[in-house]
Amino acid sequence: MRRRLPWSFWLGLALVGLLLAVALLSLLWTPFPVGQVRVVARLRPPGGANWLGTDHFGRDVLSLLMVGARNSLAVAAAAVGLGAALGVPLGLAAAALGRWGDELVARLGDLVFAFPAVLSAILLTAVLGAGAVNVVLALGLFNAAVLARVTRGAALAVWRREFVRAALALGRGPLSVTLVHVLPNVLGVVVVQTTVLFAVAIVNEAALSYLGLGVQPPSPSWGKMLGDAQTHLFTAPLQAVFPGLAIALSVLGLTLLGDGLRDWLDPRHRSSGLL
Repeated sequence: MRRRLPWSFWLGLALVGLLLAVALLSLLWTPFPVGQVRVVARLRPPGGANWLGTDHFGRDVLSLLMVGARNSLAVAAAAVGLGAALGVPLGLAAAALGRWGDELVARLGDLVFAFPAVLSAILLTAVLGAGAVNVVLALGLFNAAVLARVTRGAALAVWRREFVRAALALGRGPLSVTLVHVLPNVLGVVVVQTTVLFAVAIVNEAALSYLGLGVQPPSPSWGKMLGDAQTHLFTAPLQAVFPGLAIALSVLGLTLLGDGLRDWLDPRHRSSGLL
């Protein structure tokens, strides 16, 4: 009998779908141009033409949030994509080669884990300069180390299975066994981990933009909006609430999506009341 997807998956999918829809809509339409500065309309409360109010430059907050969603998703997707492109093959190779190959990948991972993702991004941007590209590079290398370790662990378990030993006995090489038998059996674990890393990348991008190291003006970002709002917390507290809420809902959606996929793919997490 086919297992049903848990409720957490559908709730997470709805939140992520809403985020994607807003980001795609911002390519075609925003209530106001994001670069339109209206000093006479600065720090207006929500209402009227400005549904979520205006910031300290008189820019429409809703428009900034919509374009900020696009920028956050672009940076996070690029960082996770780079991490997957590097980490998954490394993890598969480590499991297939064993001995020196496995040890080499493990030590490279330890080297990357010695520096947290945000700290690595700060160091990299200090050398190469602030910008979204350097943030993607720093976060992508950290994601590669995570995915390499996760993929390696899952792949080693598959290599011990009887059908893999049978394939080796029939004369299949390590590359063929990896592509035909190992990779399909670890994809579920990789997909779940990727959703978690996507949520982490959004938070890290916001943190770096808050510090002025991520997406650079005039392009808006949620982290930069939080940084700008901190000087107006007492006069216009909603300026910080809206981008903070956008970050929280995005992370919540991706986390629920990952949890739902994990529950669906792993029979050990089944619950008769939810599945």
